[in-house]
Amino acid sequence: MKVIIPAAGYAVRLYPLTKNKPKALLKIKDKPILEHIVCKLEELQDISEIWIVCNAKFFPVFKHWLSAFYSSIPIYLLNDETTSNETRLGQIGDIALAINQNKMNEDLLVVAGDNLFNFSLKPAYDFFKKNNVIVNTFHECGSKELAAQLGTGVLNSGHKVLEFEEKSQNPKSTLASHGIYFIPKNKISLIEEYVHQKGKQGPDLDKMGYFMNWLVEKHLLYGFVYSDKWFDIGWKESLRQTEQEFVCRC
Repeated sequence: MKVIIPAAGYAVRLYPLTKNKPKALLKIKDKPILEHIVCKLEELQDISEIWIVCNAKFFPVFKHWLSAFYSSIPIYLLNDETTSNETRLGQIGDIALAINQNKMNEDLLVVAGDNLFNFSLKPAYDFFKKNNVIVNTFHECGSKELAAQLGTGVLNSGHKVLEFEEKSQNPKSTLASHGIYFIPKNKISLIEEYVHQKGKQGPDLDKMGYFMNWLVEKHLLYGFVYSDKWFDIGWKESLRQTEQEFVCRC
């Protein structure tokens, strides 16, 4: 299995904290967010490599960080060559870039680079391996107001995702997507199909939630629900909450 961590955004909502530092390298519990994510990934035994997709502006910062960081899993950087929020490729565009440039043909795990969580990935991974389906993990956020800021899903008793909405003003569910996606190797080509259909740049490539909705229309998406704490670090308030409530296990 290979891992892609999209971390090429410009995090303008967190300025000035992210004006000269990428969000994925902001520190929580005295460690960069990325290091906590890698620690979680190291629990899974069959990951062969991790690819972090970054932009040209912050590529030197990521390179400096990686030169001093040790992981039991090989980590590589991919520069998407963008230099501003206006020219970004979007989350899906960056994932497609990593897949195509590295000719990935193994099972794939995508973890958003601004994601922290108190749970282990192992239960969702076991569900994925047993069923060999595309799996989006979810968190019961318990609030329609909070759900409206996130991607949300409606699941049936068989774990199939029946509906997916990206930042709906009136969400039908309070199950929020973590930004964690398991994709079997025989389904990776669907990302290329989606990009070909939507175009190589534009709003349809900005969030993985749009791809999840497209998968639901094809009856191809399943969900795995966690009850443990999860933190979407998109604004300063959530950054403060994460510092208080995230459980560091590494």
